[in-house]
Formats: sequence, C-alpha cells, structure tokens
Amino acid sequence: MVESTLAESAKLGAVGVVLHPRRDNAQAVEAIAAWAKSRSVRVLGLAEELDRLRDLAEPVNADQLAAEVDLLVSLGGDGTMLRALRMVDGCKVPVLGVNLGKLGFLAEVDVPDLAAALEAIGRGEHRVETRVSVTADVGGQSSTAYNDVVLARRPGQGMAAVALWVEGKPFVRYSADAIIVSTPTGSTAYNFSAGGPIVSPRAQGLLVTPVAPHSSFNRSLFLSCSEPLALEVLTGSGVLAVEVDGEVRMDVRPGDIMQLGVDLDGGQVVRFAGSSFYDRARRKLRVTDSAELG
Repeated sequence: MVESTLAESAKLGAVGVVLHPRRDNAQAVEAIAAWAKSRSVRVLGLAEELDRLRDLAEPVNADQLAAEVDLLVSLGGDGTMLRALRMVDGCKVPVLGVNLGKLGFLAEVDVPDLAAALEAIGRGEHRVETRVSVTADVGGQSSTAYNDVVLARRPGQGMAAVALWVEGKPFVRYSADAIIVSTPTGSTAYNFSAGGPIVSPRAQGLLVTPVAPHSSFNRSLFLSCSEPLALEVLTGSGVLAVEVDGEVRMDVRPGDIMQLGVDLDGGQVVRFAGSSFYDRARRKLRVTDSAELG
C-alpha cells in the first residue's frame, strides 16, 4: 500500500500555479497571491499563462516551474490536475487540486476553501499521498499517464484485437472497442465508465478493462506492479489510437507491442484530515445503496 504521510515541513519558498485554459480563475489566483505575499513566498506561473495570472506570478517555462516550486496548485478540473502531475513528473513536488469544474474528482478543495487550505499547508497540517503512474513504451516512444493508457479503435477501422501478455506469457486476447490500462487513481475515470471496478488510489498495480468487448472473456484484471505487462496488437486489428490521460499521442498497428511499466512514486497529491477517497467516490460518482436495503 502507498502510505499517506504527514508533511514534515511547512517551509515553502515557491508555489507554482497551473491554469485551466478557459475557466475563470481570478478569485483563486488572487487568494494564492494574497497568501503568498503574507508569507513571502514566490508565486511562479507559465509564461504563456501570465496574462490570465493577472501579473501576480513570475513567468517561467515548464522546466523551471517543475525545478523551483515546493508546491504546485492546479486550478481547473481533472484534466488540469493530470497536466500538473505530468509537469512535475520525477520531481517529487506535491500537487494541490482546486476544483473549477463540474466533477473535479482528483481535486481536494473548491475555490471558497482555498485560502484556508493554503494556511493549513503553511502550518504543515496536510498529508502528501503518493500516486502510481504508468509508462507506455512502443516504437521507441515513451509516455507517462496518471489515469490511464488506452488503445482505442479509430472510427471506420476494425475492432481493437489485442493480446495481453503477463510476465512474458500470453494470458488472454481481447476483441473490443478499446482496452484501458488504468492506474488505481484512474479507476474512477474511463475504467469506471466502462464498467470496471473502483480501486483505492493507495493500491499498487494496474487495472486492465476492455470496452464493449466482443470476446467471451469480458472481465477486468488487476495486476501487481511486479508483473511485467505488454499489449500486442494482433493481426486483423484495426489501426488503434494510443490515448494517454485522454490525449491522443500516436497510432499503433498489427504487430506493434506496447510495454507497460509502473512508477510507484509517480506523483504526489495534497490531502487534508477529514478528506476521504470513499467520501469523494460516493458523492461525485453518485454511488447509491441497493433499493432493497430501504
């Protein structure tokens, strides 16, 4: 299990801000700037987002942002949160998600609670939870995802015919609209929509779920991080799009093999006391009890 740990230090020299491309962020940006000024903390933002940061942040490029901040604040929805996690991949920078969207499952706080959340972080009254990431390697290209990697059929093309190899041996072949390889964090995203199970984000492993399968075996699989996983695109498969956290990166064709690896320390997110994954899942996914239970 990936443990939640109480933050050891409340000393912050610089805070970074990443913005949703369209949603109104003025109130949140002003809250961050006011808090940072009271504590003599630098606020850094991407140069291309400076106008939307209302000149309240120092402009830097993505590499500088990842290297110099002690905390990264994501203002937006789940897509912005995933982008922020990828931006600090390998830097061990915790990300605080602030929900400006509708679902915001990965976010920890809403805008009205941001000022109090920053004060709590300043006092060290928060946890930093580690999140597993998955890396997909195919054709010499490598991509990292925090939610999922998906092989999806292209419209007008054939089905996704994919063989699942575990520990170097073939296990099962799927014929489906798509094959989802999800992290535990991503179990509540596309995997959930496809009928896959909810998995605790503290779990260590990968979840494989077929979408609209045309094969007799139509169940999800949960694999240990220590079990090497590969997906082989079979003869007769259509051209498949490789989607990484919802973004199309490339196409694969029959004969291509995707190797999937796991980073147990892939990302870090900020959590607070009283905030529970299961509370969020029940509320935001509208999990309900059986009608038979009254």
